[in-house]
Amino acid sequence: MLVLALDTATPASTAALVEVTADGLAGVVERRTVDPRAHGERLAPEIAAVLADAGFRPRDLAAIVAGVGPGPFTGLRVGLATAASMGQALAIPTYGVCSLDALGRAAGPGRVLIATDARRREVYFATYTDGVRVTGPEVAKPADVAALVAGAVGSALPAGLLVSAEEMLAAGAEGAGASGAAGAEGAGASGAAGAAGTGASRAGKAAGTGASRAAGSAGAGTSLAGLVERAAGEGALKYGDVFGVPVEEHLLYPPGAALVAIAADRIRTGAPSEILTPLYLRRPDAVEPSARKPVLT
Repeated sequence: MLVLALDTATPASTAALVEVTADGLAGVVERRTVDPRAHGERLAPEIAAVLADAGFRPRDLAAIVAGVGPGPFTGLRVGLATAASMGQALAIPTYGVCSLDALGRAAGPGRVLIATDARRREVYFATYTDGVRVTGPEVAKPADVAALVAGAVGSALPAGLLVSAEEMLAAGAEGAGASGAAGAEGAGASGAAGAAGTGASRAGKAAGTGASRAAGSAGAGTSLAGLVERAAGEGALKYGDVFGVPVEEHLLYPPGAALVAIAADRIRTGAPSEILTPLYLRRPDAVEPSARKPVLT
């Protein structure tokens, strides 16, 4: 089965083709462009390019796997809306995978901290042992993550900066579902991204409310001492001197093959298509105005 993998949860936009068989998988081709401001412009041409490179057409695809984040709002919705619209147009299932999990799986054996750049001088992070997630994903300042790695649990994280993914997904599920539906109704990748914006805004707003509620219980932090031997991800490279652990500079962005590997069992069994719920771990930058502004003086 030929599977398309997409991820726009980081500054990179990634499109990859992976062949899934009964007992394994094989990477076919992958393209990646690193430009945090060009996901909408780059992703559709990358999809066309990987299909052309491998000699396939969209109708040859059996499923689509998309990285659901965590990631910044604008870039993340491009990949999810594109995957949702293609899945509906081709009548094939779509599956979501945590983007950090793909990096954790690709990191291989050992105890690894995965960190991606969340902007605002923060990182999205999670820890993995032999490719399996142990803690996270969460969002915090690099210095706070370093304190957790060192085992300094006594220094509590600022309220709202350490929030569990499960709590955020629960808070934003209704609005995020609207985002996926809006993306699925778009005629193409660019149109889908724009159509998903309104629903995604509602998702981010709902998730932000959940963040405030979750902060009270999660703000104290949990020690990561003994759980980290090395780090990977572009956030780890950017703040490696703060984390104080070796950084794998070759592993910065979620590989398409790793995304598909995590969803492989669902693909093989023909599991039902999933709503691609974006994983937002903090409030959106843009918020609706609380009151109308006067236009007359």
